[in-house]
Amino acid sequence: MNTREIKQLAEKFTKEQLENCITQTIENGKNECEIDGEVLEVVNTLAKAQTVRELMDRGMSQMEAIRELARRIRQVQGR
Repeated sequence: MNTREIKQLAEKFTKEQLENCITQTIENGKNECEIDGEVLEVVNTLAKAQTVRELMDRGMSQMEAIRELARRIRQVQGR
């Protein structure tokens, strides 16, 4: 997980803008968030940033939101 990139995206874009970038990446291979790379990797990064942004919008600090994202990922992986 590239925490630095996720933080920057979560600060710069709204939840809705990140959702649009995910859709654009899936449909066109490019997006207005200006993130390049393999489609799956870009969508993964944007989805993580969207989750962090959503948690921040609910009142969490950025670090709390990153920790919560990491906790959720570990939980899904069964750790």
